[in-house]
Amino acid sequence: MKAIEATNTARAGKVKWVLFNPKTYATILYLLLSLPLGIIYFTVAITGLALSIGLTPIFIGIPLFFGVAKLLNGIVLFEQSMIRQILGLPAPTVSYSYNQQPEAGQNWFMRMVRGFEGGLFIRNLLLVFLRFVTGIVFFVIMVTVISLGLGLIALPVVHIILMNEIQLDILENSLFSYFHIDWTYNQQYLLYVGVGLVLFWVALRVVNGLMQIQRRIMYVDEPYQQPSVPPMEEQIHASVQSRYYEYQEDHPTQGMMQPAHREL
Repeated sequence: MKAIEATNTARAGKVKWVLFNPKTYATILYLLLSLPLGIIYFTVAITGLALSIGLTPIFIGIPLFFGVAKLLNGIVLFEQSMIRQILGLPAPTVSYSYNQQPEAGQNWFMRMVRGFEGGLFIRNLLLVFLRFVTGIVFFVIMVTVISLGLGLIALPVVHIILMNEIQLDILENSLFSYFHIDWTYNQQYLLYVGVGLVLFWVALRVVNGLMQIQRRIMYVDEPYQQPSVPPMEEQIHASVQSRYYEYQEDHPTQGMMQPAHREL
C-alpha cells in the first residue's frame, strides 16, 4: 500500500500541458533564482566550515560547527519544501520519534550535539555543493533554450523595426539566399515563428525535465518512501490486539459459554 502511495506521489509532480501550466513558469522562476541562491548557499557553507575549523583552538569553532550543520539541514529542508510547493506535492507525513526527544533542563548546545548526525551532515554538505553546480548548469541551459525559441518568435518584429528605423536588413544574407530559395519576407516570417514556437515548447519541456532532475538530486521523494512510525497509542493497541489473537488461537474454546449440566 505504501509503495502504491509513493508511486502516486511521484507521478503527482509530473507537469502536463507545459505551455499553459503555471507550474512550468514557477519552475522557470525557480531556475532563475537557483543561480544566486546556489552561490549564497555555497558561500555560507564554505565560510562557516572554514571559520569553525579555524576557531576550534579557542573553543568557538565547536558550537559554530554544530550551528553550520543545523543551518545546512535548514537549507536542504527549505529547498525540498520549495520544490514541493512548485510541483504541487503534498507535505510529507510527520514521523514520531521518541528516542530523540530532548531531555528537560538541557541547554541549547547539548540539544544541538545530541541532534547531530554525521551521515546527515555529509549528505547535506554534498547537496549544497550539488545545488551550487546545478544552479549554474541549469541556469545556462534554461536561458539558452528559452532565448533561442523566443528569439525566433520575435525575429519578424525585430526585422520590421530595424528596416523602418535604420534600414538594416538582417535577413538579407539568410539561409534562403545561400540555397537560392526565393521566399518573401512574409513566408520567412511564418517559418521562423513556427520553428520558434516548436523550440519554445521543447524549451519548456526541457525546463520541466531539469526540475525533475533537481527533485531527485534534493531527495524530495525520500520522506514519502520512508515508513512513518505510528504513535505510541497505536503501537500499544496493535501489540495488545496481536496478543489477544494469539491467545484466542491457543485457547479456542476458553471464554465461550459452556452448557450447564445439572446432576439429578
